[in-house]
Amino acid sequence: MNGLLYVALGGALGASARHLLGGLALRIFGPGYPYGTLIANVLGGLLMGLLVGWLMVKSGNEHLRLFLAVGVLGGFTTFSAFSLDVIRMIETKAYVTAVGYISASVVFSVLALFIGLIVARKFFAV
Repeated sequence: MNGLLYVALGGALGASARHLLGGLALRIFGPGYPYGTLIANVLGGLLMGLLVGWLMVKSGNEHLRLFLAVGVLGGFTTFSAFSLDVIRMIETKAYVTAVGYISASVVFSVLALFIGLIVARKFFAV
């Protein structure tokens, strides 16, 4: 099985888990705040940390990394990969780079979504 298939299968599971979590959070907390997203991002970060730590001890099985880290957690939340990047920067004492990466990721991602929304509303308005 090639790497893409591991990622695709894991991604389907991760995205499905995120969908179920979002629905559960909506039923429990209501629609007033994006609790499902917040929970997925925080839980994804925790799981990515546990997984990376475990894979380091296990000598890093590449298929397992592709399936679980890139696929499952990537499908569950890309925020987990972002968090891992930040921690790597902090661990190498690249503090300014980490702060810049955090700032750029949040600001540009929100800005890009806003621009996409404006463009979509303009071109696809009924």
